[in-house]
Amino acid sequence: MAYDEGLAERIRERLGTGPDVSEKHMFGGAAFLCRGNMAVGVVGDDLIVRVGPEATEEALARPGARVFDMTGRPMRGWVVVAGTAVGEDEALADWLDEGWAFAAGLPPK
Repeated sequence: MAYDEGLAERIRERLGTGPDVSEKHMFGGAAFLCRGNMAVGVVGDDLIVRVGPEATEEALARPGARVFDMTGRPMRGWVVVAGTAVGEDEALADWLDEGWAFAAGLPPK
């Protein structure tokens, strides 16, 4: 499955480089990790964001967000955000900041 390389590049630019940032190919797309914990990714044209179980309901109320369900079993603490909902840099930055903050609070892998 191909993924939106333009969206992935925007994420790379926002996250920058450093010892805490890494990228892997997962789910047929690109995953961005904070100290080994996945924070955000790109699958197809969409952004996936790790928000944590407690923030899922609030995240799902935001424009373009839906449950992350690739296998018929929703992944708790994750949401998918339609690529069209992160067309503006500010909207993308908000989601990236949220995913990164959650992953940064986890023990390094």
